[in-house]
Parts: sequence; structure tokens; C-alpha cells
Amino acid sequence: MPSRFRSERGSVTVEAAIALCAFVVMLTVGISAIGAVVAGLRAIDAAAEIARLVARGDRARGEQALRQLGPNGAELSIKVDGDEVSVTVTAEPVPLLLGIRPSGTACAVLEPEVSG
Repeated sequence: MPSRFRSERGSVTVEAAIALCAFVVMLTVGISAIGAVVAGLRAIDAAAEIARLVARGDRARGEQALRQLGPNGAELSIKVDGDEVSVTVTAEPVPLLLGIRPSGTACAVLEPEVSG
């Protein structure tokens, strides 16, 4: 083997190992990002359904809908201001994305026979 190639021996293995590590990291972050998007969509759907239920005067079913439709460990915030209901559903932080907390907000108008 010529002397000029001895210093480069094993460099392909190191480069392949670095590329494989980078691929695994990017794949993990990508899967976490997809999980965050799914949690955000579930939060939006749950917030919309809960806002409709609270506007009809059925707050208990709204909290039940959070457990069924919302992301795991979601927090619920309901604000009634005059005849308007604002519902925010916030999911648990996404661990690999620096604690990003997906959330969804929806508004509805109270039905005439329902008081805030």
C-alpha cells in the first residue's frame, strides 16, 4: 500500500458512522415533529367540540370530550366573556422539541337559553 493512503485508512468508516448518527438524530426529530403536529390537530378538534358543548350549556360533557378527543395529558381552559365562549386545549410538552406545547383554541357563542 502506498504511503500516501495510510493516513486516510478508516476514514470512510468514520464518515459513515457520523452520517448514520446524523440520520438517526434527524429521523428522531422528524418523528417528534410529526407527533407534535398530530397533538396540535387533536387539540384543535377537541377545543372546537368542547366550545360547541359549553355553548349549549353542557360543560360536563365538554370535559368528557377532552378525555376522548384531546391529546394525552391535555389541559383545558374555558373562558366565558359575555355571550362568547373561548376554549383552549393545551397538550403536554414534546420532549425532543425543547418543550413545545401544541395547543388549539376555538370560540363559540352561547345559546340564548344558556347563561355564562
